[in-house]
Amino acid sequence: MAGTVTGAAVLTAAAAQVSVTLPGSPIPFTLQPMAVLLAGVVLGARQGALSQVLYLAAGVAGASAFAWSPVLLPGAARLLGPTGGFLLAFPVAAAVAGLSSNRGVTRGVVATMAAMAAGLVALYAGGIAWASLFVPAATSAGVVATFAPYAVADLVKVALLAPVVPMVRRALAGSRP
Repeated sequence: MAGTVTGAAVLTAAAAQVSVTLPGSPIPFTLQPMAVLLAGVVLGARQGALSQVLYLAAGVAGASAFAWSPVLLPGAARLLGPTGGFLLAFPVAAAVAGLSSNRGVTRGVVATMAAMAAGLVALYAGGIAWASLFVPAATSAGVVATFAPYAVADLVKVALLAPVVPMVRRALAGSRP
């Protein structure tokens, strides 16, 4: 159990290293949402959330867990910047995605996609609420325009990842003593 939680935290840190910064935005595209949601649907709500708390603790402690950025501060200060809401929403997003897994609902690809999409809603709710504090005179139209490319990319990631989830579950089940 501890190994899979730690493994999910390490996967999230590795996914942060795949980062593309858009001009004019301090928030990079990363593969982190995939790792967060995968942790939730594979490990379940409790362990998935715990893996993301461990990830955040590593980043706050100074490990190179957060995405590289030329403008964002490292370590604990990252949680206070414009991406802090997304980062702090990771445990919640993993838990939301994992709730369906706990109930055995995510056996099929469509149900897995729905669980992961629910996790994305939690992720974006926290991220957008926090990021809007850094956007002067934020309007709902401006917020939607700002985050639409990220949301579309994350939905594509969910569609690509959902069919792989059963294989990951089988691999983890086979590796347990």
